[in-house]
Amino acid sequence: MAAPEVHHLFHNPIADHSFSSDKQTLAVARDSNVELYQAAGGKFTLKDELKGHEKLVTSVDIAPNSGRIVTCSQDRNAYVWERTPTGWKPTLVLLRINRAATFVRWSPSEQKFAVGSGARVIAVCYFEEENDWWISKHLKKPIRSTITTLAWHPNSVLLAAGSTDSHARVFSAFIKGVDERPPPSAWGERLPFNTICGEFLNDSAGWVHGVSFSPSGDALAFVSHDSSVTVVYPSAPEQPPKAMLNVSTRLLPFNSLIWNGENEIIAAGHDCEGIRFRGNEAGWELVGSVETKKRPGAGGAREESALNMFRQMDLKGQTQDDTQLQTVHQNTISTIRVYEEAGGVVRKFSTSGVDGRVVIWSI
Repeated sequence: MAAPEVHHLFHNPIADHSFSSDKQTLAVARDSNVELYQAAGGKFTLKDELKGHEKLVTSVDIAPNSGRIVTCSQDRNAYVWERTPTGWKPTLVLLRINRAATFVRWSPSEQKFAVGSGARVIAVCYFEEENDWWISKHLKKPIRSTITTLAWHPNSVLLAAGSTDSHARVFSAFIKGVDERPPPSAWGERLPFNTICGEFLNDSAGWVHGVSFSPSGDALAFVSHDSSVTVVYPSAPEQPPKAMLNVSTRLLPFNSLIWNGENEIIAAGHDCEGIRFRGNEAGWELVGSVETKKRPGAGGAREESALNMFRQMDLKGQTQDDTQLQTVHQNTISTIRVYEEAGGVVRKFSTSGVDGRVVIWSI
């Protein structure tokens, strides 16, 4: 695998990041603003700032085709930003929530987007031509806690959500007059708004941090706070799934995940590195890290055991001089996103984290 492309933008946490379709613009959520960086000469240079939110921006997403940017924040608001000759123009979205907005993603059709919140609702937002504004419909039942993550099905109608009530759910977010009726699938045939197409809970019942549909939409994966990855293969509407496979790990919890084709998942989180999983309906397994680690500093050639470390401290007053992690990221990875793909197979992906880095990885 080629060496990763590391961009250390600043020393603040990055809550979320998103690239434009031409990869020339990078949007990162930093504090209460969204910073826009322009690619030039292999580096990203700060070009613009989107200011409008009053509290921490929790999520940002750039629509690939239209280039519109959607942001959401702990101030309970979401904005759609459109480029104009004089700069970026924000439009406030009527979310109708009384708690923080936690996560936002455009649907593949770009006709609507979904906003998760701490108000136990998901706001599915679409543009109303008559009144010239973005309005929302709420997915409510049976959500019992904060929505932490969302993912759209390729058909732009089904929406997966993970929450702190430990469930991963699949809803219908069908909006009459906006969406075309999707073809029947294992998730369901008739899909009026707020239809529950699936509700899943793994054995440990940990908070769900990330969800993702496979490229075909025929499988759902989610990562939980119990450091596990769960993959669900639906069978038929209102029937138990064909298979629900859980891979427990001894790693720290994952925050985010992507699919690479139908048989590989890459997840990342508190261990500061991407971890590969491979499998199918018969079973899934952990394969290993996406990076080849070398020990930094003077102790590079030797594995330090705890006993040897204390012996050196006692005999010579020496302490371990390695202050860097062996991984590229030096703190928790918040978000992992597909950077370049063809036919569902990922060629490059990007990660951002608490260390202020955005890293582009080649597979």
